[in-house]
Amino acid sequence: MIRLIIYVNGTSTNGKTILLHDCDTIDKLLEKASEKFDKLFSRIFCKQGGEIDDVDFIRDNDVLYFSTGEDFINPNARSNQSAAVRVKSDWVTLNVGGKCFTTSKSTLTAKEPNSMLARMFAEDDLGYFFTPSNVDTSGAYLIDRSPTYFEPILNYLRNGQLIYDNFVNPEGILEEARFFGIESIIPILENTIQKSKRCRDVVPLSKRDVINALITTPLTSELRFQGVNLSGADLSKLDLRFINFKYANLQGCNLIGANLSWCCLERADLSLGVLDGAQLLGVKSLCANLEGASLRNCNFEDPSGSKANMEGVNLKSANLEGSHMAGVNLRVATLKHANLQNCNLRGAVLAGTDLENCDLSGSDLHEANLRGANLKDATFELMLTPLHMSQTIR
Repeated sequence: MIRLIIYVNGTSTNGKTILLHDCDTIDKLLEKASEKFDKLFSRIFCKQGGEIDDVDFIRDNDVLYFSTGEDFINPNARSNQSAAVRVKSDWVTLNVGGKCFTTSKSTLTAKEPNSMLARMFAEDDLGYFFTPSNVDTSGAYLIDRSPTYFEPILNYLRNGQLIYDNFVNPEGILEEARFFGIESIIPILENTIQKSKRCRDVVPLSKRDVINALITTPLTSELRFQGVNLSGADLSKLDLRFINFKYANLQGCNLIGANLSWCCLERADLSLGVLDGAQLLGVKSLCANLEGASLRNCNFEDPSGSKANMEGVNLKSANLEGSHMAGVNLRVATLKHANLQNCNLRGAVLAGTDLENCDLSGSDLHEANLRGANLKDATFELMLTPLHMSQTIR
């Protein structure tokens, strides 16, 4: 009777021990091995790879390998090959929400060793600490997350820089970073989101924003930009009639050729704005700030008779040269150092207005009300109509 140690061909683990009796044949030995491993063996090999077809070649404590028909496979060579594959296969493919990303295990594990991705692909000599996830037909590991938000995180793990396209919402990236446990990127994203929210609160509206509002608002509805920040916007040549700009910030706006007729500009800030050639029929701009603004060749005259009300407006150092301002109410307005050359101010109300150092050369002040106006050092050269004393008493 002989004692044998047997293995499945190509393996060196999970071996069995059987006894070979003197009367046993090769077929009987194959039958015993098949029962032990629940396989149908047909060939026997020694550990050197030689095929055994007679029991007389078998000695006590021999190690035998049983095959279901295939040639001998050296278990040591297979083990070495598996180790070599593990060394070389540092690359993995992740199928994230249907989009595949190929990267190295070191990328996933080095920068954030405590993250979910690092723990998924951390391994030792025996393999992964735990199975990362299911795989698709190509062998890519399946991760049910958004590829749009995952890609910036993967790039961050690669190079340490958070880079993403303008159309990608950083709040989505933040959610993915929290899910995968990428702790170092979380404060960066939180600061970015806070800054973007603050910017959206203070950033001025653009011409496109105004046009979108104009397009979507019916003509029968009142359009309000009350208190809105439009500073520096290019609103030139737009039809802005009847819009409520009360308290709005229009500082430095380009309103050349714009139609602002019957708008409410009460207490709006149009300082340093450019309104050359604008239509301002019936405009209401009580106490508005137009300091340093350019209003050359503007038209305030409404043929139907409505008058522009600019009472208390600040037009200090403004340029209104050549503007048509007949009947305009500029009561108690400030026009210090303003340029009103060649303006039509017939019937205008300038009572209590500060016109100190104002240039009114060539202007038409026929029937204008200048009672109580400050005309210190004002220039009245080449007046179209004589200025009567009854018009101004100070």
